[in-house]
Amino acid sequence: MSTDVVTRLASVSDDGSKVAAAVALRADVFAMTQAAHDAALKPTDTGGLTHAERAALATRIAKLNRCDELAAHYSELLASYDADEDALAIADPAFDGDAWSRINAVLTFTDLVAANPKATQPDDVASLQAAGVSDADIVRLAELNAFLAYQIRLLAGLKLMRGAA
Repeated sequence: MSTDVVTRLASVSDDGSKVAAAVALRADVFAMTQAAHDAALKPTDTGGLTHAERAALATRIAKLNRCDELAAHYSELLASYDADEDALAIADPAFDGDAWSRINAVLTFTDLVAANPKATQPDDVASLQAAGVSDADIVRLAELNAFLAYQIRLLAGLKLMRGAA
């Protein structure tokens, strides 16, 4: 069985079950999902979002979506970076960025996209730009949010298939 994050967290094992068979049929999808995980969380070029900040944002998004397994996974990843207090604070959905206008803008955008993506408006991107977030980092942030939305739903689907949700 694959060692990708999603099937591991969904407790899919190579036990001959229908879920295991379905995952095996789509092994390429799960491999690409893991590659997307690594690209979103551990890219070579981090731009203005460090590895620790990415892990903290992923933890926050998972918590906002009540996905405890992914929140724990990303918390472990965050801990592996020896993150400073600022990065650790980002992982807490109650933290709003205080006076750090850049972080506040990033967290406001992340929380909105994670909790209510339909409510996003062009002004939300303009707020990021006004806070000094580069266009490339806005794209990186959107990619991270989009990947987490996909990963959370994929994990939920596998758990439903297993009858464990």
